[in-house]
Amino acid sequence: MIEDVKFYQDYLKQALKRGYQEQQMAYTLPALPYDYTALEPCITKSTLEFHHDKHHAAYVNNYNGLVKDTELDALSLEEVIVKVAGDASKAGVFNNAAQSWNHSFYWNCMKPGGGGAPTGALAAKINADFGSFEKFVEAFKTAGATQFGSGWAWLVLDKGTLKVTKTGNADNPLTAGQVPLLTMDVWEHAYYLDYQNRRPDYISDFLTKLVNWDFVAANLAAA
Repeated sequence: MIEDVKFYQDYLKQALKRGYQEQQMAYTLPALPYDYTALEPCITKSTLEFHHDKHHAAYVNNYNGLVKDTELDALSLEEVIVKVAGDASKAGVFNNAAQSWNHSFYWNCMKPGGGGAPTGALAAKINADFGSFEKFVEAFKTAGATQFGSGWAWLVLDKGTLKVTKTGNADNPLTAGQVPLLTMDVWEHAYYLDYQNRRPDYISDFLTKLVNWDFVAANLAAA
C-alpha cells in the first residue's frame, strides 16, 4: 500500500499537469490513463470515446481559444480557476478551465477493477470523519443522486476534515479552498449511453466497481 500511495503521489503530480506546457503555450488534452475498453461493462468504449474525445476535448479547445494571448495563458488551470471564479466577464474561461480540470481529475478517480473499500490511512480518516465507510457511501450516493441537472459529487478535505459535497455544472471545490480527493461526474453525458435515466445505478457501479482508492489515498497524503 505504501508503494501504491507513493506511485499515485508521483502520478498525480504528472497527471494533473500533463496538459500543461511551458508558459504561453496551449493546454493539451491529457490521454486517458487506461484503454477505452478498460472500464467495461460499467462504462463502455462508446461512452469514453464520446466523453473524452468529444466533450473533454471541446472544453480544452474552447479554453485555449479564450485565453490565447491573454495574461491567463501563462497560468495553470488551478490558478485560472481560482483567479476568475465569480467574475461574470470571465464565465466562459472559468467554465472551460474548470471542466477541463474536473475531467482530468475524474479519469484518474477510476481504474479497471476498482471500487470496494479503501484501506490504511484513508480508511481510518473516513471512519473518523464520517463514522463509518458505509456512512460515507450513503452521503456520496445522496450527493450524486440529488445534484439537480448537471454537476459533480466530491469527497474533499476541508480544513483538515473530510466532507462530501456537490457542485453544479462546472463548479469546483478549489474555489472554496477545499482539496478535491475524489469526484464523480453526474452530467448526463457521463452515463446516459450506458445507464439512460438510471443515475443511481451508475453511482452504485462507480463506488463498487470503479473508484481508484489508491489515487484518492495519494491525494489525501499529498494534501
